[in-house]
Amino acid sequence: MPSIAIIQARMGSSRLPGKVLRPILGKPMLMHIVERVRAAYGVDRVVVATSDRLVDEKIRSTCRQHDIDCFSGDEHDVLDRFYKAANQYDGDPVIRITADCPLADPGVISELIKTYHGGHYDHVGVATGAGALFLDGGRFPDGYDAECIRFDALHKAWTEATASSDREHVTPYIWRQPELFCLGLMKSQTDYSSLRLTVDNEEDFRLIESIYSALYDPKRPFVLDEVVAWLHENPKLLQINQHLIGQEGYAALWQPTAA
Repeated sequence: MPSIAIIQARMGSSRLPGKVLRPILGKPMLMHIVERVRAAYGVDRVVVATSDRLVDEKIRSTCRQHDIDCFSGDEHDVLDRFYKAANQYDGDPVIRITADCPLADPGVISELIKTYHGGHYDHVGVATGAGALFLDGGRFPDGYDAECIRFDALHKAWTEATASSDREHVTPYIWRQPELFCLGLMKSQTDYSSLRLTVDNEEDFRLIESIYSALYDPKRPFVLDEVVAWLHENPKLLQINQHLIGQEGYAALWQPTAA
């Protein structure tokens, strides 16, 4: 079966509404993400999974204009939406990407898929975000999130998960339970936990715009090493969103709320 990368995207955002289609260098942020994910070795198909609400017709329209596969499903039960998208497009394994990660790195994703195929894993995650909350070093920057999931494990989560936070965030039911699933974690040789390169606030977006303005090349995707080198040369830019690090609410995902 083909490896399917599913990018979760919707227009609703309490802090930065419509962020997924905000232009970066004249192109919607979501389109940049699709291009970068398509460049990853081992990704056979890219699908955008959005909600079935009218407000997200803008995403569906953008996908049609750019010949991108798009699936619409439940806005809040994202696990249901993600599972049904994977099922419709016969994906196994399924690579999960979120549309607040405009620096999704093809090299990191390629290595993630390679790691998954190198073992007998149900789930392998890039060491960042909630799944790596208690990791001492070896974290990738926030915003380089990616997960590779066996379809059977996704089906089990879809069938059994009842907590609202597990349904909203798709994979915590899997990565919280090493006794039920074979789990892997892809660590970074250098710890980048001090870097916030996701987009959840206006400050985040300003930093990402600066990075794209400096490094974007339409002929090839820039990669993590280039981003890190440029930020070392421009350290003041990191102050834009440093105050947001640690406020992501990751700890709550280890204590799921009831449905």
